[in-house]
Amino acid sequence: MPDNENEVKSPEVKAESQVKKAEDETSRDTVQVKVYSPFKIYFDGPAKSVSAESATGPFDILPRHHNFITLLEPCELMVRVPDGADLPFPIQGGIMHVKANEIVVFLDV
Repeated sequence: MPDNENEVKSPEVKAESQVKKAEDETSRDTVQVKVYSPFKIYFDGPAKSVSAESATGPFDILPRHHNFITLLEPCELMVRVPDGADLPFPIQGGIMHVKANEIVVFLDV
């Protein structure tokens, strides 16, 4: 019986391994974002960054940001998705919570 180190992998196993590696690399470059209000989901998916404004001024959140919570001022919340597009959301305020590479923005609260 061959050792795990010397075991020959089938093409399917190799392909799955390569897909998993690509997904891991992509997940390191993105953050999961959910922007919603009590009655509507505006965005739910991966992003390269999120920009907004708090009472202290404009800021950006990038992947792997430390835990963070803030009140948002009226501004244009900008979600930058992996394909490079910027998705603007004009907001009147809200709460942003960042934890474990996830950003949750609660609007109209």
